[in-house]
Amino acid sequence: MNTIGQTIKNAREMLNMSQEELAQKIRVGSHTIEKYESGEQIPSTQTLLKLSTVLDLPAAELLKQ
Repeated sequence: MNTIGQTIKNAREMLNMSQEELAQKIRVGSHTIEKYESGEQIPSTQTLLKLSTVLDLPAAELLKQ
């Protein structure tokens, strides 16, 4: 069972993207990406939509657990 953070990390790695690159594309700090991937923080709805676009994943896929 994947968490939102694990799904973000897997999708990011599939695109050979660093946390810093993803952070720049969705306009957040790289520390924020670390928090999302570790499960410390849950992305807002607006950020989920940005992640969905950048990672080329349906938003529903990010929310599936």
